[in-house]
Amino acid sequence: MAEEEEHIFIIPLRVTKTVPRTKRSPRAIKAIKDYIVKHMRVEKEDIWVDPMVNEAIWKRGRQNPPRKLRVKALKLEEGEVEISLPEE
Repeated sequence: MAEEEEHIFIIPLRVTKTVPRTKRSPRAIKAIKDYIVKHMRVEKEDIWVDPMVNEAIWKRGRQNPPRKLRVKALKLEEGEVEISLPEE
């Protein structure tokens, strides 16, 4: 029986600057999922993003997401991954 894995990642979101201004925050969410798929070896359908992460992306609006974001990824026994902000 496998244990839960927990990792802290600093995800670069510079790819959001290459898309049109009005699509930057939605692209940032997609970039976070793509990063987790690559580094945690899971399927995109198995990723759950906490609403607090979504609020952190959208805090400055649709056109100006952060350049990087620190997140905590928790891989559950079922193979699902929960992405949340680390408690500081």
